[in-house]
Amino acid sequence: MKKQRTALVTGAGKGLGAAFARGIAADGSAVMVNNRSHEGQPSSAKNIADSLIAQGFTASHDDHAVDGKGAADAIIGHVVATWGGLDILVLNAGITGPAAKVGTLTDADIRAVMEINFHANTALIDAALPHLMASTAGRILFIASSAGLYGVRGRASYAASKGALIAYARTLADELSRTSVRVNILAPYAATNMTAAQGEALNEALHPDKATAAAVWLTRPECQRTGETWIAGGNYFCRATAIESVGGGTPDATADWFGENVERLSAMGNGQEHSGAEAAFADFFNRAKNISKE
Repeated sequence: MKKQRTALVTGAGKGLGAAFARGIAADGSAVMVNNRSHEGQPSSAKNIADSLIAQGFTASHDDHAVDGKGAADAIIGHVVATWGGLDILVLNAGITGPAAKVGTLTDADIRAVMEINFHANTALIDAALPHLMASTAGRILFIASSAGLYGVRGRASYAASKGALIAYARTLADELSRTSVRVNILAPYAATNMTAAQGEALNEALHPDKATAAAVWLTRPECQRTGETWIAGGNYFCRATAIESVGGGTPDATADWFGENVERLSAMGNGQEHSGAEAAFADFFNRAKNISKE
């Protein structure tokens, strides 16, 4: 009977994914290290798995590309066949896509990024959910980016894919809130080969291992938080969320009235956050129906 918790970390052949795999393995879980293999090159996933095994941890590797045909079922099936179940899913695999401003990106460029960063992850969720639901404490961690919160110049497709991932993850968390599965999002800052490709210098202060504490805790059974976005890097952590200003209204609102009051309406001093779009609408509608003339 399976007793040790089991985890799958995608895109874990190097950088952040490898750091997450190391952290979760050291925390006591068996870890399937996934990373696409490249012809004529040694398996990066196997290298990480072998290093974990050499340290006395339980690990194996999977060389599927997450966006390959039938890959989601194959990857999840591999984990379940190896250890009998799945408790932790860390969705780290992703690409930045080409550096180009809006208007110069091709449709193919955008679709390629969305295919790996978004669609491959939704397919993995579909394949993994029955097993995570069967776990006493299923945990899903989406690895996103602050680009998905704020956008980033020259990387619109990357930012859009991560923004979509955050919205999807928050929806999933809401839908699973009454189950034993918890879903969270981590937006890490780290010096990796990916950031180096964007022209950012490697910085030891932002070593991938220094974003790992949050990933490990958010996948533990005792973590009951769900639907949250956390930013991590350099062993510093903070939570990010969308908020709405309190705002205001008047029964005979006009464009002129809006313009005259826009500063007050946009003030975030008493901003509110919501668990989902339904809760946000309910709160907004409650405020709107109680407006009075000013």
